[in-house]
Amino acid sequence: MFRKHALLAIAALAGALSLAGSPARIGAGETLSGLATPGRLVVGLDDTFAPMGFRDPANNLVGFDIDLAKAVGEEMGLEIVFQPIDWGAKEMELAAKNIDCIWNGMSRTPEREANMTLSRDYLNNRLVVMTNPGVEITDLKQLASVPYGTQAASSSLEMIRKSPAFPVIRENLHEYPTYDECILDMRAGRIQAMVVDEVLGQYKNNNLGAAFKTAPVDFGNDYYVIGFRRGAPDNSANEQLCRAVEKALRALRASGKGAEISRKWFGENLLLEMK
Repeated sequence: MFRKHALLAIAALAGALSLAGSPARIGAGETLSGLATPGRLVVGLDDTFAPMGFRDPANNLVGFDIDLAKAVGEEMGLEIVFQPIDWGAKEMELAAKNIDCIWNGMSRTPEREANMTLSRDYLNNRLVVMTNPGVEITDLKQLASVPYGTQAASSSLEMIRKSPAFPVIRENLHEYPTYDECILDMRAGRIQAMVVDEVLGQYKNNNLGAAFKTAPVDFGNDYYVIGFRRGAPDNSANEQLCRAVEKALRALRASGKGAEISRKWFGENLLLEMK
């Protein structure tokens, strides 16, 4: 009898120690005071932004950030609730506690650093050059020798125009209403390269069976972050929530789960190491 009770006690102690080794899970819902509702992380997003968070043909919410947020919820022991919002009102949604964070391919900017508690960078959405097979671009000025395209009124177009190479390459630039139209002309051979957000380019390329190559040069970095509330004068609860989510993301990267999610959407691991 004593032996049976002793074994049960040892098993219980082992279970407790196992939980103690995963502090992100212990009391996450109760101890993270930055949450509007204990045990629930409400994620605000624009549900039209493929491949980060968007609707599939059956109207299901899907995307890289959707899968990543769900995995973080499992790691932390939190329920994840996705809340589509007006992207232009995201700071107001946070301040009103309608959502707990913005997680939808959001770029780091000085304005957002001033108005939100931002996570460390978790993904670098470079503005890459993708080419048809057989086209080699190792210097941006080589785009002067091939017709290339990008989407009109895009961040890619803005960065192309700011590039020191622009005076040399401007004549071969073709602008398209959408990236899909740009890709159609790439596949038809009417242009030989395109400048595109890496996450979108890799997502499209992954679905096309790796039809394009990514050149070893790019037009710059665009770091993605998660935005949380910023409180005044005390921001400690929001900082605590932000750090807890970062810790879960590090665990997903260490376990390989993060890379698995990235490869599903982009064909390669684009997750950054959050230092």
